[in-house]
Amino acid sequence: MDYIKLTPDNLEREHICCAISNNKDIQVSSKKAWLEERLKDGLVFLKSTERGKCFIEYIPAENAWQPIVADGYMHINCFWVSGSFKGHGYANDLLSACIADAKAKEKHGITVISSPKKMPFLSDPKYLTYKGFKTADNAEPNFTLMYLPFYENAPVPQFAKDAKHPHTDKQGFAIYYTHGCPFTAKYVPIIEKFAKEKGVQFESVFIDSKEKAQNAPFVWTNYAVFYNGKYISNEILNEKKFAELIGKVNAI
Repeated sequence: MDYIKLTPDNLEREHICCAISNNKDIQVSSKKAWLEERLKDGLVFLKSTERGKCFIEYIPAENAWQPIVADGYMHINCFWVSGSFKGHGYANDLLSACIADAKAKEKHGITVISSPKKMPFLSDPKYLTYKGFKTADNAEPNFTLMYLPFYENAPVPQFAKDAKHPHTDKQGFAIYYTHGCPFTAKYVPIIEKFAKEKGVQFESVFIDSKEKAQNAPFVWTNYAVFYNGKYISNEILNEKKFAELIGKVNAI
């Protein structure tokens, strides 16, 4: 397998793996615009040269769009190997490249957000544990900050204190999101329109800066669903799933 790293020069023409290939699609254009700015912050997007979900995306933790205290670490934003790419050792290749890069840059180690419960977009904790990652911290409802230290007595990273117990003061449904995930650019407007048509109280909050993300009152900033201030899910909703969620909360 051959791999390629995104750069300002090739970003426009390269496929970004987890969204459709048409650069004019809002999912692709929003993610690429986000990536273009993050490349300036040291983000690395390493992917298969073949089209498909086989890539790793990481950034110095100081610049991560997550409320973590992990200075000196490299943070994995997204790590995805699926479909026909699974079972060939490509995940090991990508993780090894990330580790080698972090060591070359004299980092303390690697951090990544996972969960003991299967949750969308989060890396498998069993695989991470097999590769030597340890649990550093936990946040409600089911988030785990895992880390791979490069030396004994490396500082233990943490979630920001205010993010460990997710909350918001907004009533009704609220969705917080970034363009760190391409799917939000498509599906948030769909949910906004659906909520308006159904007369459901709803507000979307776009997190458009590193500072806002690092001070968010919840740990998974790419997408977070709340209802009456209570954290519900990090699953990106379509109309059907949102309608089911409305039914569930109304039944409580």
